[in-house]
Amino acid sequence: MSLSLVIANKAYSSWSLRPWMLLKAFGIPFAETVIAMGQDDTRANMLKYAPTGKCPSLHDGEVSVWDSLSIFEYVAERFPEKAIWPKDVAARAYARSICAEMHSGFQGMRQHLPTQFRRPVRLRELTEDAQADVVRMEALFAETRKKFGAGGPFLFGSFSAADAFFAPVINRLHIYDVTVTPATRAYMDAVLAHPAYVEWCEGAAREEWVLEKYEAI
Repeated sequence: MSLSLVIANKAYSSWSLRPWMLLKAFGIPFAETVIAMGQDDTRANMLKYAPTGKCPSLHDGEVSVWDSLSIFEYVAERFPEKAIWPKDVAARAYARSICAEMHSGFQGMRQHLPTQFRRPVRLRELTEDAQADVVRMEALFAETRKKFGAGGPFLFGSFSAADAFFAPVINRLHIYDVTVTPATRAYMDAVLAHPAYVEWCEGAAREEWVLEKYEAI
């Protein structure tokens, strides 16, 4: 069976980046379908693939999976030979916990610093809520790296699902020129230089769709 990933357009879709980067980083072949955000037919087109009318969704023969975190778990089960989650039990539990925290939290950062993969680096002053999220995010990165990151530049040393899940946050911290510690910056640079992240940004730059609400920030 071959995988098919349905994503929203690359310039603005943080949720779509996550499974796309995961599949690319681990060399898992897939077909790609892109649906533009903010169009009159966006929801109708997304409903063709997922009952939520949202992206991303993954399709593997008769199997359909929606929601990025569920896609990660499916891919990990489908390709057990890949080190998608850390092999160590404690590290794997920790990775799933921080991804779940990202999945459901950090609303201040999400709302004030929207994902935008074509935006030039330019300072945006933080709200109190966004600043609190940045503080927590930096602590999360530091704690994870201290416990499990000795083997390489990523959260768990080698690249894993956790890094793909936090890649959109790295985009936010970078493009809005958020002040961070040197340790956070080093981790950010590792993610920003990853070939899969670079390829995604190159794809975003080629897109013709423009949503002014994101471009104006």
